[in-house]
Amino acid sequence: MSFSEVVILKPKAFLDVISGELVVADLLIENGKIKEIGQFNTENANEILLPDLILLPGLMDSHVHLIGNTESKGYESISESSYLDTIYGVENASKTLMAGFTTVRNVGAGYYADVALKRAIDAGVVPGPSMLVSGPALGITGGHCDTNLFPPEFDIQGQGVVDSPWEARKMVRTNRKYGADLIKFCATGGVMSRNTDVNAKQFTLDEMKAIVNEAHNHGMKVAAHAHGLEGIKAAIIAGADSIEHSSFIDTETTLLAIEKGTFLSMDIFVSDYILGEGAEKGILEESLEKERTVGRKQRENFANAHSLGAKISFGTDAGIFAHGQNARQFAYMVEWGMTNLEAIQAATIQTADLFGINNVGIIEPGFDADIIGVRSNPLTNIRTLENIAFVMKEGRVYKNN
Repeated sequence: MSFSEVVILKPKAFLDVISGELVVADLLIENGKIKEIGQFNTENANEILLPDLILLPGLMDSHVHLIGNTESKGYESISESSYLDTIYGVENASKTLMAGFTTVRNVGAGYYADVALKRAIDAGVVPGPSMLVSGPALGITGGHCDTNLFPPEFDIQGQGVVDSPWEARKMVRTNRKYGADLIKFCATGGVMSRNTDVNAKQFTLDEMKAIVNEAHNHGMKVAAHAHGLEGIKAAIIAGADSIEHSSFIDTETTLLAIEKGTFLSMDIFVSDYILGEGAEKGILEESLEKERTVGRKQRENFANAHSLGAKISFGTDAGIFAHGQNARQFAYMVEWGMTNLEAIQAATIQTADLFGINNVGIIEPGFDADIIGVRSNPLTNIRTLENIAFVMKEGRVYKNN
């Protein structure tokens, strides 16, 4: 929901995320978009003086879970209703926006709560980032995207459980019917699910191909959760647009991803949270043990994938850790091989490319006025992105410290 007032932003400078240059100029904002860049002094415009701030395009996160209580883990997580989870989602969306993330992709939510949250944000009812949403994630019976915490007499399963190519196609169609923008499916077991193996491939290749083909028929992109190598490889062959986590990807499969144009979304910050605070938050010991096998290997493979030239988006798995802390991942991406600029590009132009949207991610005339401000140069201090001083989304100021 854009803001129609004419605004002039007068910062110290702004970052051109393509060239890596700091540009000293004002930004003229009109009808929620960047109209001109230059030096302005217009009587009919509202000037916002930001002499100590460096501006950047609004950040993006390709892997979040806004719906639900981030403090509720393990068996405790099943005690809260979808209604309460959605209310928590409102708070989580606001925290995410205030942290400078103006566009996110929500990958997995029951009862289409993410669709409802997206619509409320778009209508201006609640503050939050622009959202791309998947609805319920597709998974096999007993897999990572099933509900495995209940005993059999309850006969409970995840909403997205499908066990054949045609069931999979029908679920893709159902998600689209109820407002999903993209499809997520689980190609392997996961860290946070009970009784699944992170290395075990879930879904046959035919089932994966059916999911991707049906989604692409409707113009929807596909995100595949995959830790284990065989599941990663099968999802790439099936045509998934992004591989989430990509923990055990090897050189050969990374080169396959590069050949196919597949993005890797590697959440290399979250391991420190899971292993550092997970036990006291109620994360099951089974999950902690799995994370001990995943965390460092994923980071090593991130460094290798980057060195090979893979397309890497900025995806954090926020929701496992508290929302609003997404930017902590930047320092990890730099530690494991990226330059500061490359890490910023991952959260702007690269993720915009994955999302298939061409009106965000750059400060340039004609683009949406999704703009954030920080107090020091992020090219020399990447951690400045952890403390956002200014947030504008679609021309409306939400934060100005």
